Amino acid sequence: MKSRVEPLSIAVSATQGGTLLTVKGRVTIDSSPALRDQLLAILRQESPPALTIDLTAVPYIDCSGLATLVEGLKIARASKTTLRLNLHDRPRYLMEVTGLLALFEPPHDTNGDTVPKDDRW
Repeated sequence: MKSRVEPLSIAVSATQGGTLLTVKGRVTIDSSPALRDQLLAILRQESPPALTIDLTAVPYIDCSGLATLVEGLKIARASKTTLRLNLHDRPRYLMEVTGLLALFEPPHDTNGDTVPKDDRW
């Protein structure tokens, strides 16, 4: 019997400094197109000053999910949007070992301040 995989949940909300994209579930080759569509829609239509992608409720991300984030980063930089990631431990580790984590802006704390470099991830 196959285990049931919950669909990816994506919510968009406005924040003081831009837009928050909250993602829940596993980001895989099957679900990353939905994340890509939402991410590109925000970056191309709204072009906020900052976009934070909250992936703290994403326990797993595969290479298609990483490619989606890198594509979003490329578009964000072209439109002068700061792209930040908040990550769950396992995806953060994957991004660290691949060297991708250093490409993204550090997350902010609950007060909106940038987290110090040594504590940022």
